[in-house]
Amino acid sequence: MNTATLSPEKDPMGTAIHEYFTKGRAGKLRVHSSQFDEDEIPVKTLFRSFTQMPSLEQEALQLASGKILDVGGGSGCHSLALQDMGKEVCAIDISPLSVETMKRRGVLNAQVANLFEPTFTDTFDTILMLMNGSGIIGKLGNMPAFFIRMKQLLQPNGSVILDSSDLKYLFEDEDGSFLIDLAGDYYGEIDFRMEYKNIQGETFDWLYIDFQTLSLYAAEYGFEAQLLKEGEHYNYLARLTRKQ
Repeated sequence: MNTATLSPEKDPMGTAIHEYFTKGRAGKLRVHSSQFDEDEIPVKTLFRSFTQMPSLEQEALQLASGKILDVGGGSGCHSLALQDMGKEVCAIDISPLSVETMKRRGVLNAQVANLFEPTFTDTFDTILMLMNGSGIIGKLGNMPAFFIRMKQLLQPNGSVILDSSDLKYLFEDEDGSFLIDLAGDYYGEIDFRMEYKNIQGETFDWLYIDFQTLSLYAAEYGFEAQLLKEGEHYNYLARLTRKQ
């Protein structure tokens, strides 16, 4: 599992977030992948309010309870919405520029930290992983390490609330069947690299996982998986509750 944090010269998203906050505008945040055409993240959407969020995100924030960890806090939009609800939240991000922005926007507890760094040792009742939050697991082979880590960070009966997508629709044939190579790598394993102006990020692994596979791993490692809400395009919101 990746336990690193980012330096400014390798932090396209953090730079874009910081620039949008300080200047009120930002350039194109480009996303590259060996598996897809180039895409773009509109930086403005990273600063959305609760009412501008997709319904899956809104439900996740409403369900979060107790002491909450917001993983990959970014601009702080989720943490600020939670604070507005009167909830206790700690936001972490591997980007110092993002954390600085969160603090300046009013996030009360924002820290530069990697979820998988052993020195991060606090415990929580709810761990939020939103905006395709399963992505930071990276590879399907990292699922055991992920659940072991969640047990370290969660209180008994605590839960992870995350969203993801089932990418099987990319392999759908005209007759409605799915042409997936079961002998190859898991079809939800994607590589990405971000670029902002002259700042080139490192390539990183990102995991989209179907709910059935997530449920199987959850059961194996002492968690109960619950499908909370399904989106319009194979995306979903799930809760993984740690059993006593």
